[in-house]
Amino acid sequence: MPWRHILQREIGRAVSPLWIGAVVGVLRYVMGYRIQALSEIRAKYRRIRRESSTPLLICANHLTMIDSFLVAWALAPSWRYSLRYNELPWNTPERRNFAATRWRALLAYLSKCIPITRGGRPREAAAVLNRVAQLLRNGETALLFPEGGRSRTGRVEVKSAAPGVGRIVSSLESCRVLCVYLRGRAQETWSWKPVRGDRIHLDIECIEPKSDHRGVRRSRDFARQIVAQLERMERKYFDGRQ
Repeated sequence: MPWRHILQREIGRAVSPLWIGAVVGVLRYVMGYRIQALSEIRAKYRRIRRESSTPLLICANHLTMIDSFLVAWALAPSWRYSLRYNELPWNTPERRNFAATRWRALLAYLSKCIPITRGGRPREAAAVLNRVAQLLRNGETALLFPEGGRSRTGRVEVKSAAPGVGRIVSSLESCRVLCVYLRGRAQETWSWKPVRGDRIHLDIECIEPKSDHRGVRRSRDFARQIVAQLERMERKYFDGRQ
């Protein structure tokens, strides 16, 4: 693993008992959020991690600006991340939202983020994707949003699949994808954060995309498969509410 990733990870690890606990405290006690079936979700995630040592990429639908925090909180308790820091997912937040100032950039650095500029130079985006793939090869975990941004319709749309996620999967000899569907019970459409005191529904399914295509078509095929799985999970969620 390149030294810059090791340095960032180890600095983040040193302060993780402070910032991870603080984030969870805000989510739970200040914002009043509750993850439904939390124990079952964490048990299933532990089982999935034990089943194989192949790279694991987490892909979630995207409705709010704090989705990555909610996903990490749901998958494991804060103390586990402090002990096994490689299990805390790396993130690729939009630079203008999370790293526009020195203070925000520092916080992003400490929380295992590699900022990316949406709509920026293709070479820069490719470099970030390559870094994520390299981290996965070295046993780290990463969380990406395959729709490329918050859904403006409030629903998962397969046509919005961003090829970047597929490119990462395609670059690895084998890769499992943990699809995560989350939604506040009061969530109607995209927003900055869920409604205060909301109960958060979260579901996880692990898939291993396969494709006979090559090159760009292969990457796009993988991305569509991942978003299609999220769409199926969304249909399951709304069918259960009827």
